[in-house]
Amino acid sequence: MRKVLGITFGGLQKKTVTLVLVMLLIMLAVFVGVSHYQNRMLVGVVGETRDGQQEAISQVSEDTMHQMLEGSLVSSTSLRADLEDSEFSEIVNNVYMLQTMAQGLLESRDGIAPMQPGLPDPALNGTTSAMVLCEEGVDYTRSEYLGIIAHMSSAMIAMHRNSDKIDSCYIGLADGTVLCIDEKSGNKLDENGTPIPFPVRQRPWYRGAIEADGLYFTGIQRDAYSNRIQVTCSVPIRLDGEIVGVAGIDIVLENMIDLTGGDTAQGTYTYVVNDRGEVILGSDGNGAFEVSDQTTDLHDMGNSKLSQFDDQALRETTDLETITIDKKPYYMVGAPMPTIGWAVISVVDKVITEQPKNLMLSEYNRINEEASGKFSDGTARTRLSIVLIMVMVFIIGLYAAMYAARKIVKPIEEMTRSIVRSSQTGEVFRMEDSYRTDDEIELLAETFEDLSKKTKKYIGQITEITAEKERISTELSLATKIQAAMMPHIFPAFPGRPEFDIYATMDPAKEVGGDFYDFFLVDDDHLCMVMADVSGKGIPAALFMMASKIILQSCAMLGQTPAEILTKTNEAICSNNQEEMFVTVWLGILEISTGKLTAANAGHEYPVIKKPDGGFELLKDKHGLVIGAMDGVRYKQYEMQLESGAKLFVYTDGVPEATDGDKKLFGMDRTLAALNEVRDAAPDVILKHVRSAVDDFVKDAEQFDDLTMLCMEYTGPNDHRE
Repeated sequence: MRKVLGITFGGLQKKTVTLVLVMLLIMLAVFVGVSHYQNRMLVGVVGETRDGQQEAISQVSEDTMHQMLEGSLVSSTSLRADLEDSEFSEIVNNVYMLQTMAQGLLESRDGIAPMQPGLPDPALNGTTSAMVLCEEGVDYTRSEYLGIIAHMSSAMIAMHRNSDKIDSCYIGLADGTVLCIDEKSGNKLDENGTPIPFPVRQRPWYRGAIEADGLYFTGIQRDAYSNRIQVTCSVPIRLDGEIVGVAGIDIVLENMIDLTGGDTAQGTYTYVVNDRGEVILGSDGNGAFEVSDQTTDLHDMGNSKLSQFDDQALRETTDLETITIDKKPYYMVGAPMPTIGWAVISVVDKVITEQPKNLMLSEYNRINEEASGKFSDGTARTRLSIVLIMVMVFIIGLYAAMYAARKIVKPIEEMTRSIVRSSQTGEVFRMEDSYRTDDEIELLAETFEDLSKKTKKYIGQITEITAEKERISTELSLATKIQAAMMPHIFPAFPGRPEFDIYATMDPAKEVGGDFYDFFLVDDDHLCMVMADVSGKGIPAALFMMASKIILQSCAMLGQTPAEILTKTNEAICSNNQEEMFVTVWLGILEISTGKLTAANAGHEYPVIKKPDGGFELLKDKHGLVIGAMDGVRYKQYEMQLESGAKLFVYTDGVPEATDGDKKLFGMDRTLAALNEVRDAAPDVILKHVRSAVDDFVKDAEQFDDLTMLCMEYTGPNDHRE
């Protein structure tokens, strides 16, 4: 036996010490093995959790950003295109109004004293005024129609002042004279104060409208006097079937800069392409889409996907697309402007949208690296403790092992279960007391809790945005129902009156529209029928429609003639028409006992008449000025005799101007053909057939205008029918 440090080795002591040492070594080996296994498991859980969280953060951030962009960018781009398209629609309506006013004045020229318009006056430079321009060698004082057209000066000046989009408006005549309205009279004169000749019949807008024989938009061109870049909308003016002039409106592209809003510093901008794929408007500093005097043709960039995208945007609102340009990815959304055939394209730099995700991942990696460093330090200390425990007694070692297991393994297991439960149920991960270990475990738990709360917050924000969108949709739906209830909608409308049958429909292009119809008995022997179309679209047109309908019905119920009703209505609307809106109206009163129809037309579409033994034919009645355009107008009326079996069909321009995907109009020829296919049917069958014919023609094209129709069949007085 030997003694070492007072301990006798050998015999029972040796066996006891050996047994204890063996047991201690076995327990330490087991403890080391278990600790090593749990350590690896912990490292694996943390690593898998880190990778899963990184993937989740990346995926959720990308999905959230894509959804936010898809919702906001598509809707904002579509709204921007709709708003700007409505501006062009207003320009189109204004051009048609000039056409209608001019043709109305020329048709009534025998009763109108000519005015003598003046030449450009430099003293009026900067003030909207009317002036005469003419071609070289043309004597404007000998113009046959210029003096009649000059009566439009006040209305055209008001139109110019009330629109920031209109640079100039004018009526060019076939004799080489022009009635021009703008505020730049000074640039129409040379240095000697002599008017500069204006070759009106050679201008693209004049020749284009004649060649198109209808509405025409020029491409980008420069103004003959100011050299500013502009687009012109024009339409021919006819008299007795012959073109005697062209009405036109200039739109200066500098006034449309609100089309290209955005923040190029933040990687967002907008550009506009025309129907030839050329960039005509763009945000400053937008690189490939920069606009200068020479337009950029996107088809020349060699990017087929971009070209296909722009072509699609000219036809319909696109989904959110990712397109690579010059090796950089971009989110892009496009929406068409059908009136002029352009498209608005919104662009967001995808790299910019990924910055929040990258920043979050960077911060998350930094936190993980710090946690990993602290964890490594803790592991090193644990190993040192194991070495020290090997020289300690078995009980202290066993207690230390159990304490370490309890302090390290249990919180990680509970945290892992909580994370798995949160990922399955969507609940927010919350900090528990068992995680407060004052080490990497507590830091990791706090990080999970912060990320979970932020994710929940993002989901809540998306929910609020969705709820607001649904509220707006509900209010527009209610407005549609209120508008529909204002018009007669119960059929048969007069079941106790066998002398006639009447049916009408109205389908607005948007949630609410500006068209309206009405019919009512003024007394037992007189049926009043109204078909009207308010300028503009949407809620403003709907409000103006309701006011116009009430005024018309109130005047009609006083027992006045159609001409008196339109005159009184025009006076009432002009007395308080600050928004310069107008309405076209056809109004007829049927004397039921005799079949005599008395009617008046305020700039509305021609009615269609069917005699008992014939087909539907267009009745080209005389048009008065639209209601609301000018105070003091007196309207004329006309009469016709309806025989038993005759039918009347009135409508708004939404029927003949319904447009298919190729921008072709349905037209009056197709309208008359559809009517004559069911000429002997009841009014409701006739209207349904016409609507079906329009739908078959336009197919999937978007409805451009309100579509309103009314059909009345006169079956004769009750005693005659018996």
